[in-house]
Amino acid sequence: MPEQTSAIETPPNHEEAHHNLCYLCGRTAHERLVPFTELHEDLQSIVAANAPAMAQLGHVCPNCLELFSRAKSQLDAHAKVFEQTSYVLPTPLRMGADERFTGRGVTIAFLDSGFFAHDDLTRPTNRIVGYHSIFAAVDDRTSLETTDVASWHGMMTSVVAAGNGHLSDGFYRGIAPDSNVVLVKIGRSGHIPESDIERGLQWVIENREKYDIRIVNISAGGDFPQSYLENSLCQTVELAVREGLIVVCAVGNAGMSPGHEVLPPACSPATISVGGLDDQNSLDRARRGMYRSSYGPTIDGLQKPEVIAPGIWVAAPILPHTPTAAEAHLYSELDAATNAELPAIMELHHGVDKDLDEARDLPIPLLRQLITIKLREGNVINEYYKYVDGTSFSAPIVSSIAACMLEANPRLTPQQVKRILIDTAERVPTVEVERQGWGVVGAKRAVQIALALREHQG
Repeated sequence: MPEQTSAIETPPNHEEAHHNLCYLCGRTAHERLVPFTELHEDLQSIVAANAPAMAQLGHVCPNCLELFSRAKSQLDAHAKVFEQTSYVLPTPLRMGADERFTGRGVTIAFLDSGFFAHDDLTRPTNRIVGYHSIFAAVDDRTSLETTDVASWHGMMTSVVAAGNGHLSDGFYRGIAPDSNVVLVKIGRSGHIPESDIERGLQWVIENREKYDIRIVNISAGGDFPQSYLENSLCQTVELAVREGLIVVCAVGNAGMSPGHEVLPPACSPATISVGGLDDQNSLDRARRGMYRSSYGPTIDGLQKPEVIAPGIWVAAPILPHTPTAAEAHLYSELDAATNAELPAIMELHHGVDKDLDEARDLPIPLLRQLITIKLREGNVINEYYKYVDGTSFSAPIVSSIAACMLEANPRLTPQQVKRILIDTAERVPTVEVERQGWGVVGAKRAVQIALALREHQG
């Protein structure tokens, strides 16, 4: 008798097997594939552009669909910003700064959560002339070598203003790359209480002559809206200005929130409060718009901010020896590599990025797409810099301009610096006055007026 079988063998369904194969990556999917014809028209175009040559437009797996959905999101967010140039513009260029003046001989104090002794501040000459932590009995500058999470913000604000671009051959430098800096740690993580901002500012007032501090940059907001007449931090700010310090404050990022309140210390009358400009990474004034910065009037009826400066697409340093730094290094190296070099580089850096680890066998066009996505999603410029946003970075740009004004005319008072910045600002025609104050700071014109006053003073 013929041998009995317990199950009926079914011939393989070649059409079903074909439909389980993604025509983009060539992988067999265990989930339902999506027919190309069912994709949205915008997604179809980017998928088709990355399909293997001569491939028939078939079914797409969920992994590839997610990859190109992310790519489309990045295109939508960045296409207009990078349509005129493929790189982030350096701050002096976009502000039209007078490069004869670089903040030489001027010291800026930064009040922030924490700091790092970045190469752009320390090489070839260490311009960090002072460091203080309100949390330590003795100032220990070795803490500037640690990569604590609290170090990110202050490192970026100080380098945006005073960095010399050492790691970019001078390209991504601040407007005051020859200024000295004093770093005052006032936070650990999360929100910085007003009382800690005030402690830091009091230390600056007490030590202003020791370090020859002329400018104080505060990229931190207070606890809640309050009249400056009743707020202790605001009263300390007013004292600092009377003592001859120029106090520059970030106005905050609550422009889209109900009330869009301006918190202390930015609500103080004597401060130069700075909002955010969105210039779309362009030198074309017609493209200027507003960042989502807070604005007044304040409880006391004051116009805040007085001026605005770039609050988005700002080049800032990446904190060394962190996972973010390792990722930026990998993305940049892959982006610059030839197709033949990609597998070895990815193997060498296995474990840095999970998505890239899982994508090693993807076709080259898809791998290149993923690398581009990683660069954009991480806001990576290169292995050392990324682009950031927030009025935390608008304020140090204005502080750096003030440093150049003082280099041009050391005799300027805080009131004169503020008046010149207001008088030389340029309003954005399409933006409400209350949101932008007197407009975009005019870096070159402000320095020219400062210099003219010096010559007039004799």
